[in-house]
Amino acid sequence: MSLTDPVADMLTRIRNACSAGHRRVDMPVSKLKADVARLLRDNHYIAD
Repeated sequence: MSLTDPVADMLTRIRNACSAGHRRVDMPVSKLKADVARLLRDNHYIAD
């Protein structure tokens, strides 16, 4: 599957997991997504 917007896909996966009551989200990793996740964590939008 080819993604044109990996950050939007990551945020959608997080939102869907939260809505479903999951405490963990697995997804393919990239440096960009890791940096975005770090920013979300540092600003208390997500937990480790």
